Amino acid sequence: MRRTLVAIVATGVAAALSFVAPSVQASESATSTIATSKMKVIATINGSIAPKSVLSSGTGLVSAHNMMYRHSVTIYDTTKNALIATVPDTVRLSDFGYKKYSGSYRGAPVEGAFSPDGKYLYFTNYAMYGKGFTKEGTDKCSPADGYDTSFLSRVNLTNYKIDAVYPVGSVPKVVQVTPDNKYILVSNWCSYTVTVISVETGKTAANIKIGRYPRGIAITKDSLYAYVAEMGGSGIHRINLQDFSKTFIPVGSNPRAIVLSPDEKTLYVTLNISGKVAAWDLEANKLIKTVSTGKAARSLDISDDGSALFVVNFGSGTMSKVRASDLKLIQTIRVCNEPIGITFDAPSQNTWVACYGGSIKVLSN
Repeated sequence: MRRTLVAIVATGVAAALSFVAPSVQASESATSTIATSKMKVIATINGSIAPKSVLSSGTGLVSAHNMMYRHSVTIYDTTKNALIATVPDTVRLSDFGYKKYSGSYRGAPVEGAFSPDGKYLYFTNYAMYGKGFTKEGTDKCSPADGYDTSFLSRVNLTNYKIDAVYPVGSVPKVVQVTPDNKYILVSNWCSYTVTVISVETGKTAANIKIGRYPRGIAITKDSLYAYVAEMGGSGIHRINLQDFSKTFIPVGSNPRAIVLSPDEKTLYVTLNISGKVAAWDLEANKLIKTVSTGKAARSLDISDDGSALFVVNFGSGTMSKVRASDLKLIQTIRVCNEPIGITFDAPSQNTWVACYGGSIKVLSN
């Protein structure tokens, strides 16, 4: 969500490093090292950043999405925890066929998704800034407010340039790509929809009504179903990606982020206002358990072996590690003011935390 920063400066490229109940998922090993070990901060990444989120590619990269405060996406090498590219969010929309927009436009990167083939990074823009965009969305909104729609941008990871844009709804948040690389899904906060884009054609395949404040998205490995959190409501919408029909899962109030267990039998969800993580049994279609982690549980990720969950608690300034097999709270550690995004990087086995005030913390597991 948008916030006010003091003394915002222009986009920069420099970055500095200073090192400093019943079983939820029966197939997991409760004795997995990563599920029981304690985390510690091993690096702090500074620079001209204001990350809303961070995302591991699973292949040695992490991207940070720096909103309208820095108008950039920064990309890091996880073997060195080092900056390798800064991508400005500025585009000429007319170069991509949108002739009604003349001149250059700035965006506001919110969240990202790497393509399954590793060639591209997609990122959502909270809003667009330039001629023709006059009514920026807000955190409290509805489709009736008539806020500007926005664009999704695509970065070519060969040259770190934006090489495609796609129209989406108002205040787009999360983006995910189906594992078969057929569809891109974007949750539109103020439009109350999910936009489904065909990768092949670049055109919108569907706009699916969700409800108040769609946010987190998780997609099954077979690319047949997507789960979308309705943060302004009390549940998750399961979308059939063959016919775009929906079913509802009443997981709890104010769900924000979603991850699936590796066997896809369990859905893990952060419940923002209550500061909890919930586990939902998808086969029995019932709530298994919840655990309190801290004030304003926001972003969520899971280790590659499925044994550990990682969650940032925005209001507490902390992050928590939770054992996925039984939702036991293993550790809560102070990381920074306003931790907002989190990602687990499988190659390094480290966890990255986006601190909204202008840094990234890297933690060993």
